[in-house]
Amino acid sequence: MDRAKSVCRRLIAGIMLAVGPGGAAMAQAVGAPRPWEMGMQRGFGPLKDEQIWLHDIVLVIITLITLFVGALLVWVMWRYNARRNPVPSRTSHNTVIEVLWTVIPVLILVGIAIPSFRLVYFLDRTRDADLTIKVTGHQWYWEYTYPDNGNIDFSSYIVPDDQLKPGQMRLLTVDNPLVVPVGKNVRVLQTSGDVIHSWFIPSIGIQRYAIPGRTIETWFKVDQPGTFYGQCNQICGTNHSRMPIVVRAVPEKEFTAWLAEAKTKFSDAAQPQRREIAAAEVQH
Repeated sequence: MDRAKSVCRRLIAGIMLAVGPGGAAMAQAVGAPRPWEMGMQRGFGPLKDEQIWLHDIVLVIITLITLFVGALLVWVMWRYNARRNPVPSRTSHNTVIEVLWTVIPVLILVGIAIPSFRLVYFLDRTRDADLTIKVTGHQWYWEYTYPDNGNIDFSSYIVPDDQLKPGQMRLLTVDNPLVVPVGKNVRVLQTSGDVIHSWFIPSIGIQRYAIPGRTIETWFKVDQPGTFYGQCNQICGTNHSRMPIVVRAVPEKEFTAWLAEAKTKFSDAAQPQRREIAAAEVQH
């Protein structure tokens, strides 16, 4: 019976995922992988939008280069084959061609490098942060701290397969998601308590390594309410595949209400119970 229920839950989750954001059950935005998805995930923030723009521009450039080189090869094979040129040319140097095939690639690479470096610095940090969150990677879960809001601190563990509810995605659902306000610049300070991890959320466009002994800064902003999924992007041990990331973006009023609730839910008095739950999930 339990196995049948588990199968039914997975089928329902798969159907809801396939329906996509337009389905009635998904009124809010959902940043998650889709069945048979070939391209990049849709962006829900300025970081991802900039990455998609750069990706598309570079794709156009390399496509034009590939078509040009392919056409040039075909023309050379047709124009200079043995039948048309029984006596091969003995020309060994052509200054104009050599200058062109050196200068043009350099100009193309510089043209790609300028927006690339611009994007790297854009992703690096924000000067106008509305909220700061500290992210600490552990084997194998994430710890979130809100230093601007009374140092609220909690751990985020994967929900085991046999505890998934209808509509929840396997290997992507957590017990305590990270909650942020919509439309705000969120500064993220990342570190690790053991080995190297990587905090990666494709639909938001954020990816940073969490390295022991270092604090690395980045930022993000979500443009609309919704739930956005990611995973650790650095192989970090046996359960590397079982430390997903869930970010829930909510309106500012709802975020304020969540903060008030979180101060009680994740208070020091609740720590012993949380540790017992965490230990049971790890053993599972």
